[in-house]
Amino acid sequence: MQFLVTVILTLWVSWARGQEITCDPPVIPNSDFASKMNQYGLDGVITYQCRNGFYPPLLGNTTKCTRVGWVPRPRCVPKPCDFPEIKHGRIYREDSIRPYFPASVGQSFPYSCDKNYVRHSPFFWGSITCTPEGWTPKVPCRKHCDMPIFENARAVITGRPFRPNATLDYQCLDGYENRDGSTKGSMVCGEGGWSHLPTCFKSADKCGPPPAISNGDFTSLLLEGYPPGSRVEYQCQAYYELRGPQYVTCSYAKWSEVPRCIDPCVISEEIMHEKNIRLKGTDDKTYYVKTEYH
Repeated sequence: MQFLVTVILTLWVSWARGQEITCDPPVIPNSDFASKMNQYGLDGVITYQCRNGFYPPLLGNTTKCTRVGWVPRPRCVPKPCDFPEIKHGRIYREDSIRPYFPASVGQSFPYSCDKNYVRHSPFFWGSITCTPEGWTPKVPCRKHCDMPIFENARAVITGRPFRPNATLDYQCLDGYENRDGSTKGSMVCGEGGWSHLPTCFKSADKCGPPPAISNGDFTSLLLEGYPPGSRVEYQCQAYYELRGPQYVTCSYAKWSEVPRCIDPCVISEEIMHEKNIRLKGTDDKTYYVKTEYH
């Protein structure tokens, strides 16, 4: 109000004295404008350019000297933000405010998220804000995690819903343990849901190391204990033939049927001489052939 009164008094004094209306050169931060004149007459026009990262107002980079000063006010502001397209959410009353975009830096707008998605704010309405780097938060709506259904375990702290990156601790029931032998664990809520679910099993159902077989070995290092459902793979030594299942499974503290490694057929030099046999292209004295199984 005081500014308006000052402008009116200045105009009245200028009119009364018959003075010419002029404008001082504008100071425009973040621009390349350098005036070559000390004064601009009424209706004088200037054009300015903003530096990298800054932009003129929506009315453009031209301003005119008027009886009330430069109009529109020359300035360089950070890049405005276009209308935000919120995945799994929406701006409050977006249809009615869409014509007023782009938004200037610093403006905030309330928004809500769809079902099964949560905002960064713990309140029903969150706010999305225009910054020089764009809208923040960058991911306004994130999928939340519901309280999982535990089997042989219980949650240490309950809550609903769990926000992304939230951690839920759980405790195995008495007599149960995890695959790593512990009775406690943690799970993390991510964009795709929980990182894992508890795998608590009865300690008495754990298997010891699987049985060894003649002329065969395991494809992985053995552990001291295996939870139910674990599998171990067998392989035979060179020239020996695997008979039976390649994998064995732990179930109720017992391993399933193990395979055997069948001896290869051996053809010695004496046998070849006796049968008048000579193999072409080799000087070996003894030959090994895998047993054919039918």
